[in-house]
Amino acid sequence: MNKGALALLVHGGAENWSPQRWKERFDEVCADRRVLLLPGASFDPAEVQYAAVWKPHPGELAGFPNLRVIFNLGAGVDALMVDRSLPDVPLVRVAVTDLTARMTEYVVLHVLMHHRQELYLRECQRAKRWAPKSQWAAGAISVGVMGLGTLGADAADALKRLGFRVAGWSRSEKNIAGVDCFHGDEQLDPFLRQTDILVCLLPLTQQTRHILDRALFAKLNRDSPLGAPVLINAGRGGLQNEADILQCLDDGTLGGASLDVYATEPLPPESRFWTHPKVVLTPHNAADTDPDEISKYVARQIERFETGGGLENIVDRGRGY
Repeated sequence: MNKGALALLVHGGAENWSPQRWKERFDEVCADRRVLLLPGASFDPAEVQYAAVWKPHPGELAGFPNLRVIFNLGAGVDALMVDRSLPDVPLVRVAVTDLTARMTEYVVLHVLMHHRQELYLRECQRAKRWAPKSQWAAGAISVGVMGLGTLGADAADALKRLGFRVAGWSRSEKNIAGVDCFHGDEQLDPFLRQTDILVCLLPLTQQTRHILDRALFAKLNRDSPLGAPVLINAGRGGLQNEADILQCLDDGTLGGASLDVYATEPLPPESRFWTHPKVVLTPHNAADTDPDEISKYVARQIERFETGGGLENIVDRGRGY
């Protein structure tokens, strides 16, 4: 029996995420089915039963009458959620241990960077100035993680084991051992008031767009050894009001920021983030997971689905994640 074809629609990304590289990966792990790289392949739309996508253009998925599952090749599904013509089939997000581990690496690295005064120490190095300041212990700092899904929960656990005081906030109630968990709009302000370093790993939805703004930053704790609170955003660029971030860095409402995501990517050369002395900038590579692992993950899900098993990590379209 012929197995349904898998359509690949990939836009953007570095060389290792190029459409042709994805085609090679899926040809290997899905050797028993036809893999179609679009646009350009010659095919009957009715033979497509699965689609593996990254930032498809609105309407691209609407032409497959027998589509059964859509697999998003990255963690964020906000690019799909804006497509009003998206077929009403299960949408599966990536959740592999490799991605989770890499995000935790990023979060721990940047929390430690601000906690251990690395921006100041590198400035001293460039000036050949021997001027160490008093260094506080991890237990003196409260790290607040916004978003307690798979990524946020793992990062919170790692930070807790390093000795930081860790709290988390999410839309719905969560329970993580050793982490002070807050949830819902009513508990957002108490969460912010005790937070010295804010780590944002929220999904981008209508409710979270531009949540990182001056009003939120003003509620963060200012009575800590850091002197002023710090923002770390490795979620989505649409979460942040970038004008507010820059103004808050300039006037001291924020003492520093680590940013991995931006409203426009690649980040335009004229952006002040490139040169701001209080900003640590990375090119959306916090959890640049192994694409080979993602293709294997998709292939395993399809195989299990076709033998009557359930799909894992299905997106709740009502919530947007």
